[in-house]
Amino acid sequence: MAIAFFDLDRTLISRNSGGLWVRSEHRQGFITTWQALRASIWLARYRVGLADLNDALLAAIATLEGSEEQIIRDRTLDFYQREIRDLYRPGAQKALSFHRNNGDKLVLLSSTTPYMADAVADELGLDGVLCNRFEVSEAGLFTGKPEGPLCFGAGKLIHGQKYAEERDVDLQDCAFYTDSRTDLPMLEKVGRPVVVHPDPRLEQVARNRGWEIVAWGTP
Repeated sequence: MAIAFFDLDRTLISRNSGGLWVRSEHRQGFITTWQALRASIWLARYRVGLADLNDALLAAIATLEGSEEQIIRDRTLDFYQREIRDLYRPGAQKALSFHRNNGDKLVLLSSTTPYMADAVADELGLDGVLCNRFEVSEAGLFTGKPEGPLCFGAGKLIHGQKYAEERDVDLQDCAFYTDSRTDLPMLEKVGRPVVVHPDPRLEQVARNRGWEIVAWGTP
């Protein structure tokens, strides 16, 4: 058995779900214009390599403190139905089918929330999800802290390595599909690194190392 890991934003789907979420939350009045602007600036700086999202992710998680988990789950599912489920790249389905037919486990490895990740897994029939998770009190309220290491950058390797080890699978027998240079730690450890519509920095690295570069199209 092998494992095929898939990133979400700009990989399985053609857009960044985080940016779409910020706009949606702002339109509905759940966040202020300043909060939306600050989040958009972080995302833009990250996209061009001028910011590390770790601090932004921790800050975003902290803002959840005291909020009800069920409310965020419901809002996320509504957002997914409205704005995400029609964004899957045509080639993504083909890649999923290829690995499924080979008997591989299909696992989402993303910085998204568990509520978005679960919706994606249900839609695509994935075997597992590795993502950012949040501490929730017995009362069902967020504590404002992450649960475990962040699933971003080197953190994705931690999550992916643990998932593989628990199933007695060597990462050299696994594949990882992603668009972002921040995922290099995981790409460097798997036996089949595949870059999908890569950002310019990752594309250069992939060409230098002879990694597979694919285009999955847009919906």
